[in-house]
Amino acid sequence: MTLKNFWFILSLFFFACHSPEKEKNPKGILADQMEEHLKTEVLDKWYPLSIDTVDGGFLSNFTYDFKPGEKQEKMIVTQSRHLWTNAKASLKYPETAYFESGAQHGFEFLRDKMWDTKNGGFFWLVDKQGNQIGDPMKTAYGNAFGIFALAAYYDASQDESVLKLAKEAFYWLDTHAHDSINGGYYQHLEPDGTPISRPLETPSTSDLGYKDQNSSIHLLEAFTALYQVWPDPLVKDRLEEMLLLIRDQIVTEKGYLTLFLYPDWKPVTFVDSTEEVILAHHNLDHVSFGHDVETGFLMIEASEVLGRKNDTRTYQIAKKMIDHALENGWDENVGGFYDEGYYFKKGFRITHDTKNWWAQAEGMNALLLMEELYPDDPHDYYSKFEKLWNYSDTYLIDHENGDWFSGGLDKQPELKTVGKGNIWKGIYHHYRSLDHCIERLRGMSEHSE
Repeated sequence: MTLKNFWFILSLFFFACHSPEKEKNPKGILADQMEEHLKTEVLDKWYPLSIDTVDGGFLSNFTYDFKPGEKQEKMIVTQSRHLWTNAKASLKYPETAYFESGAQHGFEFLRDKMWDTKNGGFFWLVDKQGNQIGDPMKTAYGNAFGIFALAAYYDASQDESVLKLAKEAFYWLDTHAHDSINGGYYQHLEPDGTPISRPLETPSTSDLGYKDQNSSIHLLEAFTALYQVWPDPLVKDRLEEMLLLIRDQIVTEKGYLTLFLYPDWKPVTFVDSTEEVILAHHNLDHVSFGHDVETGFLMIEASEVLGRKNDTRTYQIAKKMIDHALENGWDENVGGFYDEGYYFKKGFRITHDTKNWWAQAEGMNALLLMEELYPDDPHDYYSKFEKLWNYSDTYLIDHENGDWFSGGLDKQPELKTVGKGNIWKGIYHHYRSLDHCIERLRGMSEHSE
């Protein structure tokens, strides 16, 4: 080899090692950072700590520094979300114990303790040992999450007994709660599944007897998951029915969800009342930006699973909902979606400027989906996504004790020492968001190389 050839080969080696093409794309770097957070500050904090090795299922209540609380009630929603998360994590990280010690463990508790062997359907709430407690009323919302979790676990396990229970839960819910006249599902059910109507003496602030967006969007989510593992014609019909009901009746013309509705889907609203009355009933009637951005994603997911070709209306409505949230509920200063707003007669106003954790998680997922679908949109979804991730990293993620605070510390600094877990706060929202964002970022990174 001549000296000239030697230096030529050496220069090629040096160029290859330091070529810009070899440097990881910023989106790929961000995906790695988010995955490190997901694994070490989220999954590793919750599991195996939350697995109840004494009575089954998962512990729900934890202090801010992840010490188990004394009172440990178990709600179908929380237990199902833990089962779902472990089933999904077992596929993402097959080298871990999420399948045996998490998903299988969670399934056995749902099957043996939370399923009502006498009347059918899932109990709403049980004690630590699995005995039904509190109001014996069942809900479409709770049963939806049971179906959702079972579909995910069947996907991971291929255990036919899991699919059998998922089918039984679906048929029980559909037989008892489906409204054959107006469509959709009744939310409140007697223990035997009989729909509960709204008595005349019901307080005006109660949601008893109403249909609602929250149970509807999670029925959509559950049927989407179930149809993927069990492409049954009735499941398909119900999935499409829920998609069209949400898209065309529950979403308002402005692009936000009506929270509660009468059985015929007429909105429950107090807009013609005084501001005092409106605010007193805010739990029934407001703009919930977190639910709006979440629903945009869920509608698109359902449409794709149904195989609806050229479903431009669903995509347009989903985009409209996310754009409405950005234009009316977004904090331009530090980022983040506010919790609530209202269209008063004098104009729109933010009524709760706090920022709960799950809305920010769902927002990240929705914004990155919009960036993937509409990369040239003037809303500049990717910059909003980055700002929301930075907001979450600064004000929501507890880098000292792990997991996420229940709300942004910029608005509620006292939440720094509030419990990390309860029956309404677990891992499902931010696990799903982080998982989807990681995959989308990697896809975008590869596409741009």
